[in-house]
Amino acid sequence: MCIFMPLQSHGAPRAPGPLPPPSDPMTPPRPLLLAYSGGLDTSFLVAWLSRERGYAVHALTVDCGGFQAAERAEIAARAQAFGARSHRFLDAREGLYRGVLRWLVIGHVRRGGTYPLCVAAERGLQARALAEVAREQGFEAVAHGCTGAGNDQIRFEAALALHGRGLAVHAPIREQGFSRQDALAYLAAQGFAWPASRARYSVNQGLWGVSIGGAETLGSEQALPEEAWLWTRADRRAPGRRVVELGFEAGEALALDGERLAPVELIERLNDLGGRYGVGRGYHLGDTLLGFKGRIGYEAPAAEILIQAHRELEKLVLTQDQRSVKDSLAELYGQRLHQGLGFEPALRDIEALWASSQARVSGQVRVELESGRALVIGLESPHSMLARQGAVYGERPAPGQSSAGAEWLARTLAEPARLWHQSGAAPAPSAAPRAPVPAASAARPVSTAQES
Repeated sequence: MCIFMPLQSHGAPRAPGPLPPPSDPMTPPRPLLLAYSGGLDTSFLVAWLSRERGYAVHALTVDCGGFQAAERAEIAARAQAFGARSHRFLDAREGLYRGVLRWLVIGHVRRGGTYPLCVAAERGLQARALAEVAREQGFEAVAHGCTGAGNDQIRFEAALALHGRGLAVHAPIREQGFSRQDALAYLAAQGFAWPASRARYSVNQGLWGVSIGGAETLGSEQALPEEAWLWTRADRRAPGRRVVELGFEAGEALALDGERLAPVELIERLNDLGGRYGVGRGYHLGDTLLGFKGRIGYEAPAAEILIQAHRELEKLVLTQDQRSVKDSLAELYGQRLHQGLGFEPALRDIEALWASSQARVSGQVRVELESGRALVIGLESPHSMLARQGAVYGERPAPGQSSAGAEWLARTLAEPARLWHQSGAAPAPSAAPRAPVPAASAARPVSTAQES
């Protein structure tokens, strides 16, 4: 593990602003802690901040999962090859699960009804970790590689506004208006090689899934080519069919096929297993925090399997009203997390209600994986409401229920509509008057000159 050299206390709060000009070569380099993903943008920043702005750049990768051991070693080597004075991995997977992911499962939270918030789940935690490490190690300045055209800049800086007070926060990509082409050109001019395959797509990998952006996702017409996908198989039918059994205790999946696992390991296994069967691949087209639309491809096998399994188990053990109240809060929870406001107190209140609802959400759920889909095919629970009812749907009513009671209920439910129909026919709606179209000669000419 790298040891960062401590600096003097950061003192009074400092407002974010443009990076200072290059330092005098005779003065010691100014230390700066960079949130480092290992991708093009942050690798470029290591070189640029070191060579053009005179910083002693220390790289911090807040590991939210999705990496193999070889990939972690490659990221560390890349940071130092591009000029970082040190590189550190901070394993945040357990904190990500405890603080965010388990609530996304319990709440069945999806953006736009489909996307399980793969990226937004991580950003607030990563920004908080960046601020905490900076304080612990005595850094006065931190930086991130977010562009000025995406949601991540908002998420990072919302979290840093709370957790990073007193730190100077720099966003050079946004402040300087650098594009990916600019970064590639600069690295080439400085003698750094960057694989062409890595330059084509912007990829974020984490415990909760992969997001992929490229030329194809800039519009809504095209699909990503097969080579862009990382976790899901090209031939989704190749493996055939597989049934997995998940064991839930109080709303959390803690066993896979009878083997008890820590939640992080269970999610990692499901990502691998589900990916082999093409599960969790999709596209998300949504509204950005900047007012325009955005589109990405995503792969989230574990999220897809767990959310479906948990939802069906809740149907077995909770009442309709319990589920309705829970579901009504999922949209707000996901919206705030999307905005980078995972620290909002209202989310803690939502989590408290969700936690209260999970006492009986325990049991076994069998999920079939085949041809790019996950299907819940069977489930059981010691708290099954279905197992304790005397009725058999479609065959016989519960003991004590009479046909007269059903007839009375039907008439009661239909009474408002009956009264409405008997009260008289509604008048036909009249067509709204149309505004007259002004004559062409009366139209005011449009000037291209700037008005004062």
